[in-house]
Formats: sequence, structure tokens, C-alpha cells
Amino acid sequence: MRMRPDPADPFDLSPRRVHEAEGRGRRAFALFQAARHPGPLVWILPAHVPELPMLRGLPRGVGERLHLFRPVGETDLLWCVEEALRAAPISLVIAEPEKPLSLTAGRRLQLAAEAGHTTGLVLIRQDAGSNATETRWKCEPAASAAADSTLHQWDLNKNKQGTCGRWILNWNGAAAAVDMVSEARQRHEPADTAR
Repeated sequence: MRMRPDPADPFDLSPRRVHEAEGRGRRAFALFQAARHPGPLVWILPAHVPELPMLRGLPRGVGERLHLFRPVGETDLLWCVEEALRAAPISLVIAEPEKPLSLTAGRRLQLAAEAGHTTGLVLIRQDAGSNATETRWKCEPAASAAADSTLHQWDLNKNKQGTCGRWILNWNGAAAAVDMVSEARQRHEPADTAR
């Protein structure tokens, strides 16, 4: 049985769907999601990319569940992502394609995620999103006055099943918990006008 976070949790990625994250903080968002998904994790990135996740720097419990794949070429990368999404015991597939997904490729990944009951997270370059994905997050580091604070600003810019929002939070990278600095909410009165 798969553990599910609080349904009111704004950072819960819908299972059996593929999501996107962009921005300088997209890998931090991916690690945050990896800490929240129990079970095997797959991270697929091009063979020539020099940066790899460092096992000692990963959130607790992620390193021993993480499997890295480094295919050569975009076609092989997309094939690996599709096959990993179809594999039933995998809880989260993180992929870093170099090119924007075509509508056909994005739809194939969605169908694979549904078939495998797996969640997918595609880390994309700025404005390289696919219409086929369920959500799109823009993840950026945020400035903080405190020396030991790790602030993030995560914006949900696209959501096929709900509303969008913006959150500023403190995540230390060690666990799946965050400290909310600001909370997005609906406005019930007109915005103040500049004077």
C-alpha cells in the first residue's frame, strides 16, 4: 500500500501522472519529492552530464533507494523514462531530458505512468514545458536574512486538476518536512491599490 501525504498538502504530486519542474531549484524540488515517495526511485539523466547526485548529500533514506540511469542520446533517455514509469514497484521517476517533450512523447509518458501506477517528474529548462504534463512547478532559491536558512520559492504555474499557487518555504534537505514561511490563500476582498 502506498503512503499518501495529507490531501491538503500543496506539494503532493498526483500519482499515476507526469509533472514538470523548472528553474534553478528544480533539483532541490526533485530531492524533496524523492524523500516523500517511499519505495524505489529512478533518476535518468544524459550520459554526458557531469553533475550527479552525491549520496552523502541526499535526504535520509533516499540514497539506498535511488537508481541512476545515464543513457546516451535523447531517444534512449525517453525510452528509459517510459520503461521506468511502466515498472510497477517504482514510486518516482525523475528525468532530465535536454530537449522539450513533444506532445506525443509527453502523452506516451502519461500513459506509461498510468500503466505502472508511478509518478513522474521531468526536470526541464525554462519555458520548455509540455502540454501533456499534469502540473508545472517553477522552483527558485529565495534570499534570506538568516545565515542558516535555506529558503525556496515554489510556484505552481500549471495544474490540470486544481488551482495554482506560490509558496515560500524553508527546507533543509534532510527530511520530507518543510517549514512554511508564507501560505497561499484566496483573497476575499479587493487588493490594496498603490497610492
